Amino acid sequence: MRVLITGAAGFLGSHLSDRFLAEGHEVAGMDNLITGSKANLAHLERHPRFQFIRHDVSKHISWHGPLDAILHFASPASPVDYLEVPIQTLKVGSLGTHNCLGLARATGARFLLASTSEVYGDPQIHPQPESYWGHVNPVGPRGVYDEAKRFAEAITMAYHRFHGLDTRIVRIFNTYGPRMRPRDGRVVSNFIVQALQGQPLTIYGDGSQTRSFCYMTDLIEGIHRLFLSRRHDPTNVGNPVEFTVRQLAELVKELTGSTVPIVQEPLPVDDPKVRQPDIAIARTELGWEPSVPLREGLSHTIEYFRRIVLN
Repeated sequence: MRVLITGAAGFLGSHLSDRFLAEGHEVAGMDNLITGSKANLAHLERHPRFQFIRHDVSKHISWHGPLDAILHFASPASPVDYLEVPIQTLKVGSLGTHNCLGLARATGARFLLASTSEVYGDPQIHPQPESYWGHVNPVGPRGVYDEAKRFAEAITMAYHRFHGLDTRIVRIFNTYGPRMRPRDGRVVSNFIVQALQGQPLTIYGDGSQTRSFCYMTDLIEGIHRLFLSRRHDPTNVGNPVEFTVRQLAELVKELTGSTVPIVQEPLPVDDPKVRQPDIAIARTELGWEPSVPLREGLSHTIEYFRRIVLN
């Protein structure tokens, strides 16, 4: 196949590029580098089946020749990013998704949207099944990301129903691993970088809020299986094993050998108190569930950060 991956220079987009190349496909990676990094794709510069295209998908996408698949992963995806670039976040979720869907329709390509567990907001149902509509503050500071992704899901389903487009929607829960940015504002990278640099680990509130953490190889496998499936409705892909933020901080301290203290800061506005995927659909329809324990995945991630932060 000839595959277009938007956001290809990002954490997940770069790993997806690797996966589709490993399957023997041609990959065009598109990114405007607003949060992505060419370093994530440096190992592919001379790959005969990889092409990098620097472009903002919020603007018209010119394409020539056949195209079999579009995986739309372009978007700021951490609180630090989408609070710094709120307008761009809204544009890539709305205009960018519209442009990618239009290209998919014009070429007959299968379309997969990277959505997020943030569509559930600060959930009132726990764990969160795909049938849950969410509890989102549309005008809060996080609303630019939450509502951009909710709109992206809505227009994707509209193209599926109205135009008969072959679509997939993956709702991604917290994922971590190599190629995360050191200061992207996500809890795993924050804790690891702080521990390696001898800084106190910052938790928000008392650290009792929960998250689930999926290692990137598990997530990429789940996305690949969803892409190959016939499922059009949104599908949760994440790790259902739940940890408190304080438990994560203690584990990072243990694995890095750090003795730094844990300090508390005020809880951000609309920060979810719980976050855990119900992956019954992924288990039954995709035959997928994560296999990498948090301790193992964190060890790999810490070694990656040791190389890029301390060298």
